[in-house]
Amino acid sequence: MHRLLLPLLVTSSFFVQAQPVYQPPQPAAPVSKWQTTTWDAKWLIHPTASARQYGVYHFRKTINLSQKPGTFIVHVSADNRYRLFVNGKAVALGPARSDPQHWNYETLDLAPFLQAGNNILAAQVWHLGESAPVSQMSYQLGFVMQGDGDAEKIVNTNGSWKVFQNPAYAPVKNDIAKLRTYIVVGDGDQVDASLYPWGWEQANFNDTTWPAARQAWFSAKARGLGSDGNWGLVPRTIPQMTSIPVNLAAVRRADGVNVPPDFLTGKTTFVVPAKTKATILFDQATLTNAYPELTVSAGQAASMTLTYAESLVDAKDQKGNRNEIEGKQIKGFDDQFIADGGQQRTFRPLWFRTYRYLQLTIQTADEPLTINRLRGDYSAYPFDQKARFNAADSSLVRVWDVGWRTAQLCAGETYFDCPYYEQLQYVGDTRIQSLISLYVTGDDRLMRKAILEYDNSRLPEGLTQSRYPSADQQVIPTFSLFWVCMVHDYWMHRRDDAFVSARLDGIERVLNWHESRLDRTTGLNGPLSWWNFVDWSWPWNPAYNIGGVPDGGQGGSSVLTLQQAYTYLKAADLFAHYGQNQKAEYYRELARRTNKAVMERCWVPARGLLADTPEKKQFSQHANILAILTNAIPAAQQRTVLATILRPTQADSLRPATYYFKFYLFQALKKTGMGDEFIPQLKPWHTMIANGLTTFAEQPEPTRSDCHAWSASPVYEFLSTVCGINPAEPGFRSVSILPYLGTLPRVEGSMPHPAGTIAVKFERGPGNTLKGEVTLPAGIPGTLRWQGRTQPLKPGKQTVSL
Repeated sequence: MHRLLLPLLVTSSFFVQAQPVYQPPQPAAPVSKWQTTTWDAKWLIHPTASARQYGVYHFRKTINLSQKPGTFIVHVSADNRYRLFVNGKAVALGPARSDPQHWNYETLDLAPFLQAGNNILAAQVWHLGESAPVSQMSYQLGFVMQGDGDAEKIVNTNGSWKVFQNPAYAPVKNDIAKLRTYIVVGDGDQVDASLYPWGWEQANFNDTTWPAARQAWFSAKARGLGSDGNWGLVPRTIPQMTSIPVNLAAVRRADGVNVPPDFLTGKTTFVVPAKTKATILFDQATLTNAYPELTVSAGQAASMTLTYAESLVDAKDQKGNRNEIEGKQIKGFDDQFIADGGQQRTFRPLWFRTYRYLQLTIQTADEPLTINRLRGDYSAYPFDQKARFNAADSSLVRVWDVGWRTAQLCAGETYFDCPYYEQLQYVGDTRIQSLISLYVTGDDRLMRKAILEYDNSRLPEGLTQSRYPSADQQVIPTFSLFWVCMVHDYWMHRRDDAFVSARLDGIERVLNWHESRLDRTTGLNGPLSWWNFVDWSWPWNPAYNIGGVPDGGQGGSSVLTLQQAYTYLKAADLFAHYGQNQKAEYYRELARRTNKAVMERCWVPARGLLADTPEKKQFSQHANILAILTNAIPAAQQRTVLATILRPTQADSLRPATYYFKFYLFQALKKTGMGDEFIPQLKPWHTMIANGLTTFAEQPEPTRSDCHAWSASPVYEFLSTVCGINPAEPGFRSVSILPYLGTLPRVEGSMPHPAGTIAVKFERGPGNTLKGEVTLPAGIPGTLRWQGRTQPLKPGKQTVSL
């Protein structure tokens, strides 16, 4: 039966757990019927409410079963989102975020939650209209559930379902003007408990006054069918998000009320007297993503505001040490809850919140309010940390831990650049995040989804969008180039020829756009449209309302030109591997010509450095890093140039790479055999930890975001550079191990490979020798290199000495 081969099934636990990534080759699975046909179920909307304006809705249906089923497969989706309950128990959240023409549906086995007799299916569905986050694309309000077979078709959405528009909800504006920065994660939630239909998801709730849901005029259908657009349904390819209860760690200050210590663990409650204002500042101890759940009793008309922040700020809006609160206030994202006097009323926002500090501000009316509980429901992509890293220097392990937390908080149904401010999947961030995911967890599903979504975002002129899914189109041509590099990364680490080869046409379109904008006289980039971001090293330019663009952005930038050459070389590898040798050689030759043009016009012999433009007035680490990675600078000179940019003198006036672009600096260190310089480059990361950050920031102080995925790159480098583990050929069919211990006397690490585990344990010996152990998966050979010497490696565990 095809139902046994569907991509995602709910198990007996609440959320689906991550499945093993590597599977031996299997015969092609049959495609589910609902992936290729129009559904029998109908998209449901409210009979009178606008389908394109803000609204929160509850759908219900009772089904009767003669016995408890062994399996009960359904397919479900909604716009914007839904939370599904069966017999009062929450069983799924969705749909996985994407765009309307690749609209995800979840495939769920409801059997563990069903019983003989009557069963209540209930879904909370919301469409936020103008209050939605930028990452939320949409068509209109809609809810659909399709039973997989004859036994399940009784659940099909049609006029037998009931619906209620919940008047308790209203948006809380958390806009750019209020927080003085770019924040696009949508509005907060205000819930008036006196208007809320408490118990709506339970079997004993009386829904006799609810109207029948109305069927939309168009059909629910698999992508590629029908005469109209709306939603092209595709199966979800990633698991449900992790759901773990988390308690707040401490009360840092409280005004107007005493909070007993046992409240934090849920063992006791506290009461806010009538006509009292109370303010309580809670500290989570580390940054987290969670659905806060505030439970209260009595206190009719009491108002509560929950304010979330990554850190507190002083009178000058400076963050300072994140652990310190004296002289600081919270300024952040708000939710609001108004009590109705009932017992055990729980407020939970529609979407997760990101916070280290959570402030609860309470104003009671004529009766006291009991605070029963406040905790979080942690939410993130269910990555399973399989990699390990340990070194004689314990501070490096701390960088590993904070970096991995950063990566976790920046991964949900898509990768996020940052969880607090944007939650948008940008290519520049995602390339780094994906490598961290592969090395630490072995889970490639979110990376594969991201590559495909960028491909789906393509503009007619050939470029991908810079971030996707996104309701606000943004184009960064340099990020289209890094999308090509992402495909190359995936190809090197996974055997998935059908997927990679299907990207070649899109890759060529990106390259054509850039090639057509090379100046025929100089060989450098000519005028470029859109936002040619490279790094925040270049400050914001108010005149152009843009930042991060190097000098020569409108023609003659060595940085932008070399990034093209860097990508031509990556693309050439792909074209050659898939038999398109003429294209491969074309792009290799184009890279050579581009490199030559840059060196002829921008190299400054007196300084031994590459300038940013032919005017030779500005210099950056970025230009020289890319010149090394592309071999524009001859190999014999690369170490000298790299040493110069690592230790510039004051007279050099060299623009440094920030945390993001240091990823490419680290690649240059490995390429030139200077990987021992990696650990000394981690000083900024140690400084962030000393400054109280529990995740790594977007850029040096003053920074907007305290959690930015692109700054987690040391996690990847600990395994790729220090332990030296890298694929030696496409698909990770063999392994190259070239460790750089720096001054460390010993190091050990392990990482998941599709065929098993790669593990290394090295110790530096006298006379610059290396000894230790290497374990490779079955069928995977490799080579160990150390100080110009090599030792072949075979599958299995072995002792090494060089």
